[in-house]
Amino acid sequence: MTTDPIDPGVVVGHVHLKVSDLERSIAFYRDVLGFEVMQRMGDSAAFLSAGGYHHHLGLNTWQSRGAGPAPRRAAGLFHAAFLYPTRRALAVAYRRLVDHAIPLEGAADHGVSEALYLRDPDDNGLELYRDRPRSDWPRSPDGSLEMFTRPLDLPALLALARTGTPDPGGPGED
Repeated sequence: MTTDPIDPGVVVGHVHLKVSDLERSIAFYRDVLGFEVMQRMGDSAAFLSAGGYHHHLGLNTWQSRGAGPAPRRAAGLFHAAFLYPTRRALAVAYRRLVDHAIPLEGAADHGVSEALYLRDPDDNGLELYRDRPRSDWPRSPDGSLEMFTRPLDLPALLALARTGTPDPGGPGED
């Protein structure tokens, strides 16, 4: 049995979610988050992406059409996380949430990243986040990673989305 770590080039390629109402879910991921519909499979599935990739997100009703959300206290997906390339891109995503009156469940600065937490129409947990450069990650004196959870400055993030310029005293663009 091998104990070698996974290849560092491996990435999570896409998330595929069971949804109860395909049109409602497409509207959320397309109109609120900004994903593009790449392909549909009739009224049972759709594949969406950022930037024209074949798909980052699959949505289907194959086993879930008309069903209620999964129980919160059951095993399963805690959340799907979408990595934004810059703080400004995350700020624009936050502005989209505000413009569509989508409530946040949380917003945190983890030292290594800044994250927004919310739920989709089927109560699936989502994290929208951006990583800080690795050279800025908090480390202990022995060099190990020291992540934390502190409140994220949402007014500064929203200001960045509106002005396009980094907020004074806050982390700027990567």
